[in-house]
Amino acid sequence: MNKNSKIYIAGHNGMVGSAIKRNLENKGFSNIITRSKGQLNLLNEESVAAFFKTEKPEYVVLAAAKVGGIVANSTYRAQFIYENLMIQNHVIHHSYLNGVKKLLFLGSSCIYPRMAEQPMHEDALLTGLLETTNEPYAIAKIAGIKMCEAYHAQYGCNFISIMPTNLYGQNDNYDLEKSHVLPALIRKMYMGKCLMQNDWTSLRSDITKNPIEGIDGAKDNDTILKILAKYGITSVNNEVSITLWGTGSPLREFLHVDDMADSSVFLLLNYDAPDTTPSHVNAGCGEDLSIKQLSEIVQQAVGYEGKVIWDSTKPDGTPRKLMDVSKLKGLGWKPKISLEDGIKQVVSAYINK
Repeated sequence: MNKNSKIYIAGHNGMVGSAIKRNLENKGFSNIITRSKGQLNLLNEESVAAFFKTEKPEYVVLAAAKVGGIVANSTYRAQFIYENLMIQNHVIHHSYLNGVKKLLFLGSSCIYPRMAEQPMHEDALLTGLLETTNEPYAIAKIAGIKMCEAYHAQYGCNFISIMPTNLYGQNDNYDLEKSHVLPALIRKMYMGKCLMQNDWTSLRSDITKNPIEGIDGAKDNDTILKILAKYGITSVNNEVSITLWGTGSPLREFLHVDDMADSSVFLLLNYDAPDTTPSHVNAGCGEDLSIKQLSEIVQQAVGYEGKVIWDSTKPDGTPRKLMDVSKLKGLGWKPKISLEDGIKQVVSAYINK
């Protein structure tokens, strides 16, 4: 790659895609092409074929995907497997047809078996049963990895894959129905703090910017309190509590999206598709903590002083998901942003925004 190489980022408006775009631009890459969902429907093969034929990108970053947390994965199972498979199939196949020099496919740590040996090495892929709650999404991502490997084996394509751990940071999704655990914690704690301080101005502003099931800040107090209670944020007799899913015991690893973007660009510049499998590379920090510990860090960063209740009738998900990042580390990359510093930055940005 050189600074004038034509690079297409699929999913540039998402958290990861936008971070990769910023990283490339900061490194001096100036010929980056993007398309919004309205401009290019990646579910439509004819549209994708026409785009590649016209634009002829030299490099492709496939960050476009349908994503969400445990609630979304459990609710929209058909959409998660269908949409992700279609996006991958179209972009990867037409990258091959149009002679793309290198493609980077972004996956997820959920590709590994639910009870995989910890930390999870790349070799753990397809060695056991997947976590039920996100199985459709995981199967789609596994198919993407194998598609990249197959196109390399048959056609010699330089298609590589990176599997990030749980990500957070700028442009995250704070929709309580679809968000991942960290942004959901931040928003719930923030709204709980607003209720404790009787700060309805800030609370209404938050809900107006990001409505909950169509409920925004223009609604009356009782309507707002009712929808918040549905998502575990309650205020009874001036006593505020936040209810979180599960026991808080599962262990998770988190990587700031700016570090993820940096590792992705690092692989684009320094890693080519090998003839051996598995070819994908894990991206993470190599350290984990419990969801309960995570909630305590967020609680302190937000300044929420109310109750936190754990609903053990709800699923925990995979007991532990820690990535073995020795492969990426051996290539010469390691993260720069600590979890505590990263959460402080994200919380500050969320409240200020």
